Amino acid sequence: MITVHHLNNSRSQRVLWLLEELGFPYTVKRYERDARTMLAPPELRAVHPLGKSPVIEDEGRILAESGAIVEYLVDKAGGQLGAPTDEQDALRYRMFLHYAEGSLMPPLLLKLVLSRVPIMGKLALKRIQPMIDVHLDFVERELASRPWFAGPAMTAADVMMSFPIEAARARAGLDQTRPHTIAWLDKIQALPAYRRAIEVGGPYAYD
Repeated sequence: MITVHHLNNSRSQRVLWLLEELGFPYTVKRYERDARTMLAPPELRAVHPLGKSPVIEDEGRILAESGAIVEYLVDKAGGQLGAPTDEQDALRYRMFLHYAEGSLMPPLLLKLVLSRVPIMGKLALKRIQPMIDVHLDFVERELASRPWFAGPAMTAADVMMSFPIEAARARAGLDQTRPHTIAWLDKIQALPAYRRAIEVGGPYAYD
């Protein structure tokens, strides 16, 4: 059985959602962030040297990194929620699968870090938000043309995109001025598998 090392309010929520969508049996080992620093507890280093979440254990393997875990689970499920058969949709799938962490998440994380730095951080934030807005405008245009990130059906690319979009609504200005993105976010958060994952994972700040 798959074991998910789950950190509260983290990217590992996506893994729980994907496991629910794919129907795999799994168990969860929960970890709580330090209330002051918001960092992961040192116990996670005993699981993986980076001390980060998500990490999963399956059949003697230990896997880290959200994208790698998502691809592993999709392969394990025989391609369910994987790349569409249409060539253009498949290219979109691959792009958004990596765009979530490679391009969209870094400025969001930078904004979070700078928001905790007095004076100089506030000055730097004025430059970060326009960078984030470029990404949010891009996402809005993409979702205006189709219901899901890769095409007409939900894929694992939507799972990967969920956390940065949720984070953007919480702290980076995503609101009803980008209606297609908000509609997509409301849609995924209403899915039965998503709701089950929230119940399993515990309180989630971005729900």
